[in-house]
Amino acid sequence: MQVTNEVIDKGVTERRFELEASGEVVPGILWRPEHADGPTPLVLLGHGGTQDKRAVNILGLARRFVRHLGYSAVAIDAPLHGERVADEAAAQAARDDLARRVTGPAGHDSAPRVSSQAQRAFAEAGRAAADWAATLDHLEDAGGILDERVGYWGLSMGTMFGLPFVASEPRVRAAVLGLAGVAGVPGAEDRVAAARSLSVPVLFVVQWDDQLMTRQSCLDLFDAIGSADKAMHVFPGGHIDTPLYERDAYEAFFERHLGR
Repeated sequence: MQVTNEVIDKGVTERRFELEASGEVVPGILWRPEHADGPTPLVLLGHGGTQDKRAVNILGLARRFVRHLGYSAVAIDAPLHGERVADEAAAQAARDDLARRVTGPAGHDSAPRVSSQAQRAFAEAGRAAADWAATLDHLEDAGGILDERVGYWGLSMGTMFGLPFVASEPRVRAAVLGLAGVAGVPGAEDRVAAARSLSVPVLFVVQWDDQLMTRQSCLDLFDAIGSADKAMHVFPGGHIDTPLYERDAYEAFFERHLGR
């Protein structure tokens, strides 16, 4: 892991880095309490489709976990996202298309529609899981950062990529997932199999009138989760309407399962 930049802002150290995974450079950011001198609980933050490692919601959660809980947080660019975009014109078209859809009329019965760019991205779920595993390996090798208290947060594409990772990664002890379903996105059978194999506590977020997938598809994915400790938080509105106060629930969930 090579650190490329470091800044400190209001008690939060933000450290940009690059690491190699499967022969490709993966850019990421690590947030730590300014005066941390040893391991803290760590939350991995999986961004949504067309976003990147420093999207507004990712940055807000990272700083909140550091300042409120004394945690560390890390985010990486998913395959074909952020600094890993291979075709900027196609990526911009995908961003524009997604923006139109998530700001359009909400309706739980609308059929999911996945753009060709999104299909290419979702096909990279296996590589995304390998990237996250490599990130944990590098943090372990760095020393003084990582111990057994690891959680995962990722909604929408963050769940599509994070679900198989969490299911296969014994170092993750709790996960916030949601805004994702079984149908409408490539890899449904693998997604259900991964959900059934989960055993860690899960908090699952659903938007009742999500424009990107049907309500039933989201309920089916939650039902498939094999964890004995699982809960669903449901809110009215569309895909991007999850209220900001739900972040209080994220904090309480991770504090309950990872400690302080």
